[in-house]
Amino acid sequence: MRTAIITLISALALSLNVSAQVPVPAPPSVDARSYLIVDFNSGAELAALDADSLVEPASITKLMTAYVVFREISAGRLSLEDQALVSERAWRTGGSRMFIDVNTRIRVEDLLKGMIIQSGNDASVALAEHVAGTEEAFSQLMNAHAARLGMANSNFTNATGLPNEALLTTARDIAVLARALITEFPQFYSWYAEREFTWNNIRQTNRNNLLWRDSTVDGLKTGHTEAAGFCLVTSAVRNDMRLIAVVLGARSERARADISQALLNYGFRFFETHRLYAAGTELAQARVWKGALDGVPVGVAQDLWITIPRGRYRDLDARMDLTASAMAPVEATSELGRVRVSLGENTIADLPLHALAPVAQGSLWRRVSDTVRLWFQ
Repeated sequence: MRTAIITLISALALSLNVSAQVPVPAPPSVDARSYLIVDFNSGAELAALDADSLVEPASITKLMTAYVVFREISAGRLSLEDQALVSERAWRTGGSRMFIDVNTRIRVEDLLKGMIIQSGNDASVALAEHVAGTEEAFSQLMNAHAARLGMANSNFTNATGLPNEALLTTARDIAVLARALITEFPQFYSWYAEREFTWNNIRQTNRNNLLWRDSTVDGLKTGHTEAAGFCLVTSAVRNDMRLIAVVLGARSERARADISQALLNYGFRFFETHRLYAAGTELAQARVWKGALDGVPVGVAQDLWITIPRGRYRDLDARMDLTASAMAPVEATSELGRVRVSLGENTIADLPLHALAPVAQGSLWRRVSDTVRLWFQ
């Protein structure tokens, strides 16, 4: 491998209004069973408390219920206009309710809003039954998607979050789910910011108090049972930086909002996020032997985002390790090196570099001459 220093970071830093370095204090000390705050784009963890502890999620469960329904819609197996029949079981489901009537048919879109905005348990069961036949079968879909997303410590037993000893998750897993929801379904995400929804002439407001308190907050979901305590998953955007805060097991409705607000303020105040390189952008030329061309452009297959302490942008160092002996033919997307970004002694990003175009095998003369050159390398 040969190493080339990337100078794009320092050049970009000169074009930015980079603020002075701000010392990062310890995260807020809060009264909750667990919490986690992450940057949406980079996935960087900014602060955590027992983020891998198993807890009951209460109505935070409905994030996964929505995720499954959204996937079905995206796959074309379900439509927002579909009419779901309300069973007696859905109608009788206790806890927070949308107040749907038994044996009526309701559009999937209305049921989704009743679940997301009003936190309706009855709406959740009606959706689960419409998608999978029974809530138990729907739970299998929930767990299959959780496994696919990498939510290794989650187990879902119902679509509502009503108490069940086997219904467990972690703050880290919920952060993974929240990022997936926002990334995969931007067309539906705006519903999480809606403050009220009326059904059956009953107007109910969103239980996420931060939607009124902080104009930068646009989601996501509250939850509460005696076993779970008061829970809140929040997302907010300030200056093009999105953070996600997961708070589980707070002592009161006000406490979960105050804790979430404190974590968001901490994250936005002391950290900054940048997209260093866009997917598919040429970062360097890799040497190709025995090919129709001498080299091929390389870049990252996905946007490279980093989150760092505020004011440390100029301290970043990025290096590329390029494969010195790449042989034609080279396929587009072939891995031809790695880009590593460090801050001080810490590596904060390490991604493969892929060929951005194919390179065919060269002529016989090119192959022979390159063979001779390689003898002297």
